[in-house]
Amino acid sequence: MTNDIPWLVPAGVLLLGYLLGSIPFGLLLTRFGGAGDLRQIGSGNIGATNVLRTGRKGLAAATLLLDLAKGAAAVLIAGAILPGGGVLGGLAAFIGHCYPVWLKFNGGKGVATMMGVVLALHWPSGIVFAVVWLGLLAILRISSLAGMSAAISAPVSAAFFGRIDLVLMLLALTMIVLWKHRANIDRLLNGTEPRIGGSKSGSKKSA
Repeated sequence: MTNDIPWLVPAGVLLLGYLLGSIPFGLLLTRFGGAGDLRQIGSGNIGATNVLRTGRKGLAAATLLLDLAKGAAAVLIAGAILPGGGVLGGLAAFIGHCYPVWLKFNGGKGVATMMGVVLALHWPSGIVFAVVWLGLLAILRISSLAGMSAAISAPVSAAFFGRIDLVLMLLALTMIVLWKHRANIDRLLNGTEPRIGGSKSGSKKSA
């Protein structure tokens, strides 16, 4: 059957990756955890940074880990189904997270899911991603800047390690991360981007 329809397996991998990536863990955890509708809190974003604004650190950590895990899982499952299919699965999961059909294509900003994808595709680049992200977050305490810097590090480190086959795909993911952070970029340029743990004024519509 698959020999007669050669596109069926790749299409299935893309669909599976998208559906996995589109699971809005932040929204589900805050709702079932009694923290309310995440879309009505802070920036309205469904990622871990906004979950943290509910004051539920455990839910924020769980959101981060689950968003990361779904990116990695999509790569591994797709690779098991289709040789070399990890890239397709990871790309689809990332798109699913950022543009989930269940939320009218208004999803997260993709940093945690991208980290999971990078770790599963090429763990050395994933380690660089994590060090840049967590290091800058600890030093600067600006979630958006740390996340965007980590995303930029992914295609750079892949090229450095000789994984040229991943560079274009990771560059595409990076561009989407930057696009999703365009309001944050404006605030960074204006000096109004809030820091984690800082004043809550101006936190609306932040990361």
